[in-house]
Amino acid sequence: MRGAWERHRTALLLTLAVLAALGVAALTAGRPTTSATYDPDNPGPGGARAAAQVLRDRGVEVDVVRDAASLEAAAVTADTTVVVTSSSLLGSSTADRLLAHVGEARLVVVEPGPGTTEALGVTSLPETIRVPGPVAAGCDDPVVGDLEVEVDGALAFPGPGCFGVEEGQLLAQPRPGLTLLGFGEAMRNDQVLRADNAAAVLRLLGQEPRLVWYVPDLTDLVADDGVSLATLLPTWLRPAFLLVVVASLALVAWRARRLGALAVEPLPVVVRALETTRSRGRLYRRAGARDHAADALRRATRRRLGSALAVAHPDDSVLLDRLAARLGRPRDELAALLDPAAAPPAHDRDLIALASALAALEEEVRRP
Repeated sequence: MRGAWERHRTALLLTLAVLAALGVAALTAGRPTTSATYDPDNPGPGGARAAAQVLRDRGVEVDVVRDAASLEAAAVTADTTVVVTSSSLLGSSTADRLLAHVGEARLVVVEPGPGTTEALGVTSLPETIRVPGPVAAGCDDPVVGDLEVEVDGALAFPGPGCFGVEEGQLLAQPRPGLTLLGFGEAMRNDQVLRADNAAAVLRLLGQEPRLVWYVPDLTDLVADDGVSLATLLPTWLRPAFLLVVVASLALVAWRARRLGALAVEPLPVVVRALETTRSRGRLYRRAGARDHAADALRRATRRRLGSALAVAHPDDSVLLDRLAARLGRPRDELAALLDPAAAPPAHDRDLIALASALAALEEEVRRP
């Protein structure tokens, strides 16, 4: 027996591995791969598989479509309800295609944000809120009038509707045939049993014998489907943002009034003039600022020559006249060396030649 095991051990282990893989595949076959919130094929806590399955058990034909092309291929008649989850993926183009295809059928959009409501042609924008406790319908709608829902967060829509809170209505019908469902959490697998959440979802989605469950696809959007930042801001945040801008400007004006003339303070250390000159020269060289370096050389030379020749204003033409008279050199030649408007050196060797010529000129003036 032991010898047979040794001979066939590899084959038996491979057979057991294949059987285990087949068993795992059989157990996981048919399981959805989606994890999107409110998705009818998502069995996780955030999915809506329980609601979809109960609707099927009640005799409602549930047809799940996951892109705009599949939606347009699905038959939508007057006895059909179309529900849209993941509504944040709706753009202006896909919303137009949705409205055109739905026609006279009932359309239920779950938690449409500001951009989605605008794309659907609704001018009043919703507000994201926290719901402290159960909310009764508080309306005469025969479908949900006797129910109450309990969720942690929702969207509140201004205007008439059902399940009213301080900020608005959690269920609104801005025009016939369009229903905006703000308490989408009631559809979640982990929330559907709270209060009358299940009854509210089943009544809203199961009024017709056929339900088309539309999950938009991001790839259906076109380039100009983006929404503006203003539509994404809650209504209460806009005046607060304006107040922050005004306060910031007031703060700038208040602090700016305290700024006076610059105060000259002595350096905490003594820096030798030679070190300053060398450092400035390194900066000029690194920046390639030969024009600034030449101007500094000419300005310093004029100052020293003016002191040596007793000229009060070294920049005046008097300096050139005195130099020409003392040295016997042409005035134009001296102006080419000292004139601040002269052409700057084109290369470093030209700058070195200028510095040497200026030094020689000073030495010639000081010579007895």
